[in-house]
Amino acid sequence: MSHALPPLRSGHSLRLLQGSGEFFPALVASIDAALHEVRLETYIFDFQGQSAEVGYALERAARRGVGVMVVVDGYGTAPLPPSWAERFLEAGVEWRIYRPLGRFGVFARGNWRRLHRKLCVVDRHEAYCGGINILDDFHDLGEIVLPAPRLDFSVRVTGPLVADVHASMERMWLRMRAVRQLHAAHLAGALHSLREAAHEGQGGHLRAPVSERPRSRAALVLRDNLGNRARIERAYRRAIGRARTEIVIANAYFVPGRRLRNALVSAARRGVKVRLLVEGMYESFMQYYASRPIYGTLLAAGVEIHEYAPSFLHAKVAVIDRRWATVGSSNLDPLSLLLAREANVMMEDGPFAAILHRRLMQAIDEDGKALDAREYARRPVHTRVLERIALVLMRIALFVQGKKYL
Repeated sequence: MSHALPPLRSGHSLRLLQGSGEFFPALVASIDAALHEVRLETYIFDFQGQSAEVGYALERAARRGVGVMVVVDGYGTAPLPPSWAERFLEAGVEWRIYRPLGRFGVFARGNWRRLHRKLCVVDRHEAYCGGINILDDFHDLGEIVLPAPRLDFSVRVTGPLVADVHASMERMWLRMRAVRQLHAAHLAGALHSLREAAHEGQGGHLRAPVSERPRSRAALVLRDNLGNRARIERAYRRAIGRARTEIVIANAYFVPGRRLRNALVSAARRGVKVRLLVEGMYESFMQYYASRPIYGTLLAAGVEIHEYAPSFLHAKVAVIDRRWATVGSSNLDPLSLLLAREANVMMEDGPFAAILHRRLMQAIDEDGKALDAREYARRPVHTRVLERIALVLMRIALFVQGKKYL
């Protein structure tokens, strides 16, 4: 199986969507226009606020005879509310849970290997890929109402890579069906489904219809625990290594390994302007504090680090030389880069990159707080203790899963 990065292919049209305020209306419109099939994968599917509109759109599609298949992560998504379970069952929405936690929860080996990608394909004609869960921008799990919209992005794509997204999602669906059959002791049927999955995977490069005026070169880059173990990180490192003038990265859980850190330091030292937008509003203890110890090396090399604090930063995007860009689900931390199933779209498109660059620079200039190297060096002892605890916890989590990263 090839481990090479997929080539950027021409013939795509791209549309950047920021936050659930732009993403949900576009997604709902696509689902409402579906004639044959809707496939959706997400880490979190919540039914509070605006996200319920996606649920209603899926129900409407299923009731008019469209095949609707939804996969959610067994850790990220709470049990389906009874009222929605009844609606989906009556409408014919097929709902599957990836890796239910089971008796030992996240402490069981393998249960940190989550489905973190956020994908949707409608009629094999258009696809969505990004970091936005089916979760209202102003809501968080646990009834938390945020003071400002969560900062996140998705991209709507038409063109050849739609077939790749569809093939990947179909393989996932068939594997999950095979597992269900195995649990029911139907071994023959499960093996048949696995053969179907392999066959479908070989046909993943069929050309999908292309929207008007396609101009972008793009590729779907996956990370999983089979043949795509390090593709997203290698794609980042290659793009960073080729940077000539500017790198802008916005990443929610920024805990890069040594190779990625070295690539950023090398870029800064050869004169590339490197800006990072990272979370400034506490969301996850482990990732928030584990990221802090690496800042010193980056700041010393001249990397700018800006913390975003008006709300949660959940973006996983980058722009390099205002020409190359990526939008996807993968954080630059070990949980994403070593354990989770992730999906990013990488593209070369000047106009698209310019729009994303403008959005990121607006967030940095208006809502970012630049870290000062001298202030960072003087951070208090209790902060350093929390950083050390977070790093130890992360290393323990990786050790349990048989991984080493930091």
